[in-house]
Amino acid sequence: MSHDETPDRPEPPRPEPADQEPAGPAAPRGDGAAEQPPEKADPGDGTGHGYRFGGLRRELPAERPVPRASAHRQPLPEPPVPDGSMTGRRRLLASLWPPRVTRPQLTVALLLCVLGLGLAIQVRSTNESSVLRGARQEDLVRILDELDDRTQRLEDEKQRLVGQRTELENSSDQAEEARRQTKAKEQQLGVLAGTVAAQGPGITLRIDDTRGAVEADMLLDAIQELRAAGAEAIQINEVRVVANTYFADGDKGVEIDGHEVSQPYEFTVIGKPEDLEPALNIPGGVVQTLEKERANVSIKRHEKIVVDALRSAKRPDYARSSS
Repeated sequence: MSHDETPDRPEPPRPEPADQEPAGPAAPRGDGAAEQPPEKADPGDGTGHGYRFGGLRRELPAERPVPRASAHRQPLPEPPVPDGSMTGRRRLLASLWPPRVTRPQLTVALLLCVLGLGLAIQVRSTNESSVLRGARQEDLVRILDELDDRTQRLEDEKQRLVGQRTELENSSDQAEEARRQTKAKEQQLGVLAGTVAAQGPGITLRIDDTRGAVEADMLLDAIQELRAAGAEAIQINEVRVVANTYFADGDKGVEIDGHEVSQPYEFTVIGKPEDLEPALNIPGGVVQTLEKERANVSIKRHEKIVVDALRSAKRPDYARSSS
């Protein structure tokens, strides 16, 4: 055989299609050779998974990836994306209403309300007592003495009324005694009403207001302090002060019952001087308030002063005596 000739090579067996049915059982080989094990064949897809049994090829199922444990978890829902057409105010209202209030939130809100109420009461009580808290010891003693004097005056008035009742009950001539007490009562009521003049111990209060800073309410505060201290008759300049007297700020000063009163304001007060003067000098009282307005205040005691400004008696329109 020459070198130019190439020996014939046997052709490799062709794989049969997987869906082709076998024609029949394989005929036994006559030479008694043992049955060969199935040859491993390549299915042609590159996986190399396939076996040939007697000319038939079966493909193994493709491997599936084992799912991990985290794959079974449900994904968290994403928060809703607000509509781009909603304005900031609408988004704020949507987040606040309807309100989502829980029981712990209600409890905390109730506790905060109670705490705020307690703090407000504490601050108010502290402000009210700040004047007395900053007072000196002698000022506190003077205030206590004034309170004791007021209590004593009320007790004296009570004893006087009890004595008048006893005299009316025990007097042999009750009619004459009643007239006498009625006359005395008339004089007292005339002093209070300003229809008669009065005299007795008391004080004079002078207020020099060069800057014009003293207003009507300051004079009214002075009148109230004097009445609380037991003043029985009061006169400011030429005007008699009674129960229905009113004060107002005018163009040129203070008006009292419609009468214009210019400064200096001169108070003539009948009462116990030992009670009237301390009442005006208490810490945070009339004198300190006027001095803050740079007004000059002077107080003098008198053994006897006269209140002679009178008011005309007016007949009441509707009220009549019941006796």
